[in-house]
Amino acid sequence: MDAYLQRIGAARTSSLAELHERHLLSVPFENLCTHMDTRIVLEIPWLHDKIVVQRRGGFCYELNGLFAELLRHLGHHVDLLGARTIGEERRLGPPLDHLALLVDGKWLADVGFGSFTLHPLSWESREDQHDPFGVFRLVDVGDDVEVRMDGKPCYRLDRRPRELAEFVPTCWWHQTAPESHFRAGPMASLALPAGRITVTDKKVVRTENGRKTSTDVEDPAAAFLQEMGLHFRQSNASGVLRQL
Repeated sequence: MDAYLQRIGAARTSSLAELHERHLLSVPFENLCTHMDTRIVLEIPWLHDKIVVQRRGGFCYELNGLFAELLRHLGHHVDLLGARTIGEERRLGPPLDHLALLVDGKWLADVGFGSFTLHPLSWESREDQHDPFGVFRLVDVGDDVEVRMDGKPCYRLDRRPRELAEFVPTCWWHQTAPESHFRAGPMASLALPAGRITVTDKKVVRTENGRKTSTDVEDPAAAFLQEMGLHFRQSNASGVLRQL
């Protein structure tokens, strides 16, 4: 875990808020394995090798799964919570569509939802919570808790604690199903102190201090390397990204 802390630029004495922020500024939200011949394995040694040793990123199951292990190692109590994402027309995704963390029974932590909160949210508050990345609110909906960002519903949490292995089926679905939005194309996205940068095989989009710029990508491998430090090449035959 010391290597993990070094990866995100944090220390054993770092607060939960600092760990959360440093993670988001250091580890990209990315779906490159979905476009490789690599199956995601939701086991801590595999996730540690990918995110810490290979200096990769991942999506919610991977990022929050390993972050939970770090927090537990540092003495926090962490419950894994399953959620259903909320799409257009308030359509709910399938159960366990997303993984978030309840830390010490007081804080909702989530380093695996892409563009989201920079700091953990108070689990007990039902008022607006102001964050550098937006205004958030938790709302009780029946037995569940809905998380909203700038008034828009993001996902609905089931309060029951889960095990990481319970997310394996939906993780596999997201990686393989043609309907999965992660299959639309390779992407990597990273929080910036005043915005965000997102790289796809077509564009580099950077938002800083409210100003958005978009640049076309001619060489995806060069873009992922230059902007994210991810070493990949693209197969001309299959269009599949493969790790160098």
